[in-house]
Amino acid sequence: MVKQSIFGRISTLAKANINAMLDKAEDPQKMLDQMVRDYTNNIAEAESAVAQTIGNLRMIEDDYREDQDAARSWGQKALAASQKADQFRSSGDEANAAKFDNLAKVAIERQMDAERQAKAAEPTITSQREIVERLKTGLDQMKVKRQQLVSKRDELTARAKSAKAQSAVADAVKSIDLLDPTSEVSRFEEKVRREEARVRGQQELAASSLDSQFESLEDLGEQTEVEARLAALKAGGSQPSELTSGADSEDAELSMDYSAEQTETGTGTQN
Repeated sequence: MVKQSIFGRISTLAKANINAMLDKAEDPQKMLDQMVRDYTNNIAEAESAVAQTIGNLRMIEDDYREDQDAARSWGQKALAASQKADQFRSSGDEANAAKFDNLAKVAIERQMDAERQAKAAEPTITSQREIVERLKTGLDQMKVKRQQLVSKRDELTARAKSAKAQSAVADAVKSIDLLDPTSEVSRFEEKVRREEARVRGQQELAASSLDSQFESLEDLGEQTEVEARLAALKAGGSQPSELTSGADSEDAELSMDYSAEQTETGTGTQN
C-alpha cells in the first residue's frame, strides 16, 4: 500500500514536471500555426472523402440512368416485336407470329429486369444524395472554422507580441525608475551627495584653520609688544618709555578731575 502511494506520488510528480516543461516550451504562435496546419490537413482529408462519396453517387446515378434507358429500349423492342407478330398473324403466318411474340416476351422480361434494377437503386441514390449534402455542409463548416482559427491565430499572435513588447518596456522603465531606492541612479545620487558633504566639511575645516592662524598671529603680535616694552623698562632711562609718559598723563588727568570735584563740592557747601 505504501509502495503504491509512493509510486503514485512519483508518477504525479513526473507528470507535473513534464507538463511544466511543455508549458514553458510552448510557443503560442508555433502551436497555433500547427493547429492551422492540422486543421487544413483534416479539411483536405474530408474533401477527399466527400469527393469519393460524390463519385460513388455519380456512378450509381449513371447505372440508374442506364437501367432506365435499357428499360425504355427493351420496352420499345417488345412493342416492335409484338407489332411484327400481329402483322404475321394477320397474314396467317402463325409460326413467325409466335416467334415474334416470344421475342416480345423476352424484351418485356429484360425491360422488367432493368426497371427492377432502377427501382432498387432509387433508395440508394436518395440516401447517397443526403449523405453528400451533409458532407458538403460539414466541409463548408470546417472551412469556416478554419478561417476563424486563422483569424484567431493572427489575433492571438498580435496580442502575444504586444504583451511581450509591453513587458519589455515595463522592465526597461523599472530598471531606470528614479524613485526606486535600489536603482543605480539612486545609488549614484547618494554617492554624489556624500562627496558634496565631504567637500563642504573640508571647506569648513579649512576656514576654521585659517581663523585660528589669524588669531595666533594676533596673539603673537601682542606678545611681541609686551616683550618690547619689558625690554624698554629694563633698559632704564636711556629713552622715554611709552608706559611712563602714559602714566604721567594719566596722573595729571586724575589731579585735574579731583580739583574740579573739590571746587564743585565747596561751592555746594557754601550755598
